[in-house]
Amino acid sequence: MSGRKSQILPETKETRIRYLIVCILFLVSCFSFADRSALSQAAGMMPKDLDLNPQRMGYLLFGFGWAYALGQLPSGGLLDRFGSKRVYGIAIILWSIFAFLTGFAGYVGASAAFTVIFVLRICSGLAQSPVFPGNGRICAAWFPASERGRSSAIFNSSQYFALPIFAPIFGGLLHKFGWQSCFWFLGALGAALTIVWFTNIYGVTDHPRISAAEIETIERGGGLVNTEGQGSVKKNTLTWSTVKMLLSHRMLVGIYIGQYCITTLTWFFLTWFPLYLSQARHMSVLKVGFAAAVPGLCGGFGGILGGIISDKLLQRGCSLTFSRKLPIMAGMALSMMIIACNYADSQTIMLLFMSISFFGKGVGALGWTVISDTSPKGMVGMNGALFNLCGNMAGVTTPLIIGYIVGRTHSYNGALLFVGMIAFCAIVAYGPIVGEIKRLELAPAEAEAAH
Repeated sequence: MSGRKSQILPETKETRIRYLIVCILFLVSCFSFADRSALSQAAGMMPKDLDLNPQRMGYLLFGFGWAYALGQLPSGGLLDRFGSKRVYGIAIILWSIFAFLTGFAGYVGASAAFTVIFVLRICSGLAQSPVFPGNGRICAAWFPASERGRSSAIFNSSQYFALPIFAPIFGGLLHKFGWQSCFWFLGALGAALTIVWFTNIYGVTDHPRISAAEIETIERGGGLVNTEGQGSVKKNTLTWSTVKMLLSHRMLVGIYIGQYCITTLTWFFLTWFPLYLSQARHMSVLKVGFAAAVPGLCGGFGGILGGIISDKLLQRGCSLTFSRKLPIMAGMALSMMIIACNYADSQTIMLLFMSISFFGKGVGALGWTVISDTSPKGMVGMNGALFNLCGNMAGVTTPLIIGYIVGRTHSYNGALLFVGMIAFCAIVAYGPIVGEIKRLELAPAEAEAAH
């Protein structure tokens, strides 16, 4: 083991630093998703002359999603080469600045304001691209395989808890101070989280407060403890040969397709769900904030439960394939319940169906756990980036497709049907396409070509 061994605590005092690490990942990821959803919530309070109809709103959401997806491969290469702490930390600083600047877009003309917001959303998408590849990379380093499902589920559940946590806050800010206050609030929060990040995130063997016993527990359980360490080899994994090699394995391709399908549900929830509540269900701004929290909380608890179930199955002797696939496929089956919202006359029944759907989506959102289980050693960042690139192509397609459906039909029924059928496609991807789930061991020729 490399790193600052002189600072490692005695063997007899086992620490639990890895739990602090995953809590920080959860907080920062919540902040990221709050930034992504802020525009959807603020849109109703923006000046009328911006004319944020469904198509124009779709373009603003598309700008972020396109840039976020485009930044995945470069961010994966940067994470593998320079480490998660530095790359991820700089990313937090940048997207906080872009959020803060968005609040000033209201002080320019209406035509220019739309362009300014569009450009800032593109910049924010690029800045946030290291978030989940970085989460996956840190999780693979800090957690043994038997705890990886729960740890990945915790940071992944941020996509569900972000809206329940921040929607009421945004609703209050919108009601009292106007739409700009949401973005200024995000900028200030980002400054605080930057301090938390740089004072607590380290590589496993470099952490000043970790014990040798905890390092041994992580390493013995399959954690890649030297991924972030000072002694780790810094190779350039950002090559087309690496991408081609990863795409040549059917298991990984199936995982990538499955993530695209699962992320489609995420993007509906983050972007169009608040608008669905206000436009299709005619809820007020304050009521949207609280109503959106219910399915979000269900999705969050489902996400944690999915990780616990997966790890328990693994600990009881079930195969890795069965332990990961069962929650994913069962959860996606529940997610198809979103289609039933089209037949719900009351808001209460609609929220019940939506809550079941997002609970299932949470249970099935184990993609980052699977990436930690399957990535070739030394390529966790790059494989996670390619995985997230494929998944977040949904961030490009979902806003545009749903915007087109709603704009043409003046109804959300077709949009909910589209989302439900995509959930079924995720079941197909993780069934026959993925096959056995296992860590990919590269042949010598593949490893040499990749580097």
